[in-house]
Amino acid sequence: MKKQVVCINWGTKYGAPYVNRLYEMVKANITPPFRFVCFTDNRDGFLPEIDCFDLPEMPGFMPQNTLGQWAKSRLWAPELGDLDGPFLFIDLDVVITGSLDPFFEYGAEEDVVVALNAAKPLHRLGQTSIYRMPVGALAPLQALFAADPQAVADKYRFEQHFVTKNAPNGVKFWPKDWVQHFRIQCIPRFPLNFFTPPKIPKNCRVVIFAGALNPPDAALGQYLPSRPHLPPLAHIKRALGFKRPIKSMRQFLYPAKWVAEIWDKADRASAADAQGGKDQAES
Repeated sequence: MKKQVVCINWGTKYGAPYVNRLYEMVKANITPPFRFVCFTDNRDGFLPEIDCFDLPEMPGFMPQNTLGQWAKSRLWAPELGDLDGPFLFIDLDVVITGSLDPFFEYGAEEDVVVALNAAKPLHRLGQTSIYRMPVGALAPLQALFAADPQAVADKYRFEQHFVTKNAPNGVKFWPKDWVQHFRIQCIPRFPLNFFTPPKIPKNCRVVIFAGALNPPDAALGQYLPSRPHLPPLAHIKRALGFKRPIKSMRQFLYPAKWVAEIWDKADRASAADAQGGKDQAES
């Protein structure tokens, strides 16, 4: 199976730094040859090794006041740039901790393979932070969504739940160890979070950051920028001032140094590749 890695970028939340960083993490954890493709509304600052295409048209309209990254439904189109066959989609806000090669070897080429949603594992729901499918495999879902986007969003809330329940031939799940949810599976449970820093689970290949807690915050040891990291006792004192102090105490985490190290390494590689491209262009 050829190795095609796809990401999507729109608006101003992420942009070139995240796309370039993801490219470098992929490059460091995949056996070449591979192709890295980004569908985006702004190509400024991207590394030359990244193949860019304009965002596919949004099917129907964007649901309002509804959870879920419904803009990702653009990638369900029957045609996607010049791609053909299976591709591996990866969200921009992940940390890659192991080889991606097995993601191209698992299952059959026609399968739609998603991660198991760690928040509700018994419900057997999918998590689409990293998934693989052939181009056009979810085109029927795109048509169904486009017919009444708000009704679909209201019923399923998250686009990944819609995919899990309606993929034409069903979905398969990655082996559970491969994809881990940082907040749920890397931070020790309360009260151990006050004694042990976040760890990379055994056999994990990709750490996802669904929800508000993202990699930069994880590196700093905070759930939100508005609540910066404090030492344990200071965090507890601050938590006692909130309406739900126990919830706030559960949100304590030490800085995840491995997140910072992986992202910093990718940033340095991105800067080196950008400089190399600039030097080559000027020569």
